Amino acid sequence: MNKIKKNDIVYVLSGKDKGKTGKVFQVNAKAGKAFVEGINYVKKHMRKSKENQQGGIVQKESPIQLSNITLMCKTCSKPASVGINVLADGTKSRFCKRCKEVI
Repeated sequence: MNKIKKNDIVYVLSGKDKGKTGKVFQVNAKAGKAFVEGINYVKKHMRKSKENQQGGIVQKESPIQLSNITLMCKTCSKPASVGINVLADGTKSRFCKRCKEVI
């Protein structure tokens, strides 16, 4: 089970955006990367086309390694170490190891 999922609030541990938080809008578990709103912006030069009439330089998010982000706990509002509980019916749930609250 992947510890980071879509719509989670995450904290950046390393890189140029270290210390920032953002919301995950896409996760690629196979590549080990995630797209986070407002984090890891890059500038891309776009050529004029039928879809993009203006062209020019566009700023957009690029993927960030899952090892460089961690989940934010809602109750203690700090970056959390995440544990996984297996419930009696076989489902899995994530919890914060600091405050023991289910995420």
